[in-house]
Amino acid sequence: MRKPNDVTVKDAISKMLDVYRLRRKFDETSILSIWPEIMGTAIANRTKQIYIHDKKLFLRIESSVIKNELVMVRQGIIQKLNEHAGSVVITEMIFL
Repeated sequence: MRKPNDVTVKDAISKMLDVYRLRRKFDETSILSIWPEIMGTAIANRTKQIYIHDKKLFLRIESSVIKNELVMVRQGIIQKLNEHAGSVVITEMIFL
């Protein structure tokens, strides 16, 4: 039986992330870990470096053909990644 001041684990963790100001870093790490799942193994295997800094996703792609294809669908990728995070974590993609 639940007591009136009981809180679910999800709500407790969410509140902790907000109180300690870890939400943005948590969302960024979540996006980096989901990259192979969202983009597929072919692109993930050719991604040599990926990191987020100041709401910008930096990517080093080994194949110039794949890099050009990703440039064409840049906004769609940003939208998918932000939907996964549940907030605007990425505003721009930069290819190195």
